[in-house]
Amino acid sequence: MENRYDIEGMDIAWCPGCGNFSILKILKSALEDLGIKPEELVVVSGIGQAAKIPQYFKTNYFNGLHGRALPPATAIKAVNPGLTVVAESGEGDMYGEGGNHFIHAIRRNPDITNIVHNNMVYGLTKGQASPTSQPGFRTPVQVDGVFEEPFNPIAVAVAMNASFVARAFAGDQEQTKEIIKKAVRHKGYALVDILQPCVTFNKTNTYQWFKEHTYYLGEDHNASDRTEAFKRAVETEKLPLGLIYSNVSRSVFEANLSVYKGSKEPLASRKTDNAKVLGRVLDTYR
Repeated sequence: MENRYDIEGMDIAWCPGCGNFSILKILKSALEDLGIKPEELVVVSGIGQAAKIPQYFKTNYFNGLHGRALPPATAIKAVNPGLTVVAESGEGDMYGEGGNHFIHAIRRNPDITNIVHNNMVYGLTKGQASPTSQPGFRTPVQVDGVFEEPFNPIAVAVAMNASFVARAFAGDQEQTKEIIKKAVRHKGYALVDILQPCVTFNKTNTYQWFKEHTYYLGEDHNASDRTEAFKRAVETEKLPLGLIYSNVSRSVFEANLSVYKGSKEPLASRKTDNAKVLGRVLDTYR
């Protein structure tokens, strides 16, 4: 099926079988289903294999520094709230180098979707342990196995009262697409942590491993119950998939900015009186 986001003849630099292929296809399909036009979308990423995704989209994108996808994504949405903004990268980029920005994006609650490719290893730099690598996981660097406690982004997000927290699996395309669609439609910061295999550097957390170590939350799960959501978030024997927590009562970052109190016109389209602005700056220091 033809997709308006496709780029004909694009050479994609991922290993055959990489879960990134599925996520790229799923994300394009979800945005197509939602009827979002390429010119109405901005995809923002940092550094890593997952962070290459914006380069394979026919849309606006910003490819920034390692771990720095969320600040520009927040700013883009703030200056032009009419855009759909998706910040995406791998778990090393978002939770490692970008861990501080991850925490403060949750606090601010900008109306953006944050998709994280979680393969539990650094793929671009050839297989070191990542923040979510499991204890005992051996790499050329961690030769005796990982002994640090894995970072739990779902538990952190629920604990910080993120307005939308979900987990998905790249091997289940239809289910993951529906989760992403819910996240994009959500008003506020929406985290979608997508479990995906790295077929080259992680021989432990394979497609089969994820199938055996995940389960879908049933209809009886109350995503608005924060206590219940946190109980699910800290499960480790089997990882829950689906919408884990949602808090629709939080106001979004852009709505609280003073520049929108008197006018809803996006900052991106406003004309600036440079002399007036400079005058205010000079008056401040006189």
